Amino acid sequence: MDGGKLIFSQVMDHLPQHTFRRCVARYRGDRKVKQFRCNEQYRCMAFGQLTFRDSLRDVETCLRAQSAKLYHMGIRAPVARNTLANANQVRDWRIYADFAQALIAIARRLYAEDAFGVDLAQTVYALDATTIDLSLSVFPWAHFKQRQGAIKLHTLLDLRGPIPSFVHISDGKLYDARLLDLLLPEAGAFYILDRGYLDFARLYRFTGAAAFFVIRARANTRLRRLYSQPVDKSTGLACDQIVVPDGSYSGLTYPAKLRRIKYHDREHDKTYVFLTNNFALPALTIAQLYRCRWQIELFFKWIKQHLRIKAFYGISENAVRTQIWIALSVYVLVAIVKKRLHLDLSLYTILQILSVTAFERLPLVQVLSRNDPKPCASLTANQLELFD
Repeated sequence: MDGGKLIFSQVMDHLPQHTFRRCVARYRGDRKVKQFRCNEQYRCMAFGQLTFRDSLRDVETCLRAQSAKLYHMGIRAPVARNTLANANQVRDWRIYADFAQALIAIARRLYAEDAFGVDLAQTVYALDATTIDLSLSVFPWAHFKQRQGAIKLHTLLDLRGPIPSFVHISDGKLYDARLLDLLLPEAGAFYILDRGYLDFARLYRFTGAAAFFVIRARANTRLRRLYSQPVDKSTGLACDQIVVPDGSYSGLTYPAKLRRIKYHDREHDKTYVFLTNNFALPALTIAQLYRCRWQIELFFKWIKQHLRIKAFYGISENAVRTQIWIALSVYVLVAIVKKRLHLDLSLYTILQILSVTAFERLPLVQVLSRNDPKPCASLTANQLELFD
């Protein structure tokens, strides 16, 4: 019975252990390791994320206080801060990156039928990046500005979920549009982009791959109108035009037609100009698709607020990347648990409940059920929520 297991262990049971072992073997993570293997490192770090520990010393103190239960948590070796810090520093971060991608594939299948605000059969992605500020004196490898360090978390978010389908971690100096070189456009899918990704040469790759993009135009973008199409101005649409890039360089790098849609958002009194290579969808649907891009902004705010990816447990690049990838995998793991157990709780509420019940021996579905008022009585804080 699950009621005989710790809540933490029941959550970890949703991990594909065979996949994890393959990721460890791929990068020889347990080579010459007799105690405290990668599986135990992952569980300790995941415990820190689930229970909001601020440092490795906090993780060590909490787990040592429950030393009699460590075996049942899948942790066979004593937890020491120096041992965990050394593992984060030397064990290849790609183990946890690959494992997070495997969890993402599981989650995307579970959320494939979810709605996201627009009635559209195709897959829709939102691409953006967020900056995490670091001290250059402590993290000298995280180059950003002359006297400031930072890393960027570039994320391609599947709006059905929302689940991150592609994540790239770089220093703060990487130009956003260069990330388009790392993407493999999916035929038939829609990519919602902010104007920082406006690069006609790179966008033409999407057209060549039969993928669609919706991107905001810059104020100085030079376009030549070929003809206009009628619009219903009562909906906020101002124009729907077929255009081509104007200028010798732009015309050569994007030798095809584009669609230019101008939309006025009455609610916020703002006017937007969108460019897209899709000529079939109604103009209003294109505008609504871009509005859904806000989900990725909410995703960034949520993970910064509820996961430990701003205060790092180590200072090396490997330790920082390891912590971020494990944090993202925990986010996806909780999303998987939510879907498999058919819960109607927000991720925030699930995390709060898990943080105070990790060492309890109750059925997980009972603890996370709204029908049991005890765990949820004080969890009504006004917080950012995903999966409402």
